[in-house]
Amino acid sequence: MGAEEFVKSLGMHPHPEGGYYLENYRSAMAIHPDGFEGSRAACTSIYFLLEKGQFSALHKIKSDEIWHFYEGGPLEIIEISPEGKHSITILGRNILDEQKLSYVVKAGNWFASRPMTGSEFSLVGCTVAPGFDFQDFEMPDRNWFLEKFPQHSSLIRVLTHL
Repeated sequence: MGAEEFVKSLGMHPHPEGGYYLENYRSAMAIHPDGFEGSRAACTSIYFLLEKGQFSALHKIKSDEIWHFYEGGPLEIIEISPEGKHSITILGRNILDEQKLSYVVKAGNWFASRPMTGSEFSLVGCTVAPGFDFQDFEMPDRNWFLEKFPQHSSLIRVLTHL
């Protein structure tokens, strides 16, 4: 199956970061974690798809996010720690080439993702605990990132929206 078939078959919608998503799980259990305003679902999960040329813009959330590889080509997960350390993790099937079937982006890290060169699309899953809520989501504009992390300006220019 191609990207369009997955988007249609799964009933995915455009995501504010880029690409397409569908929330496929939201725990009925509510928790009250320290450092969060109000209650959260204990856990949430989405399907997330990026096509060639698309990217998920740099952002951060207050929870750990577990990424799972499902289909298509490998996906780069690009992170910038609060201290400015940059790292790239490849999510994909080729574990002999150091690709990861799953990976955890730690709460508070800025991160973005994009299909690797040669990938027509990447279909992944993202599980968040405590569960995702848009009030825990930050996605500043490009200028904010350029001021905060000037050492990563070339990366920031391709992984942010204006």
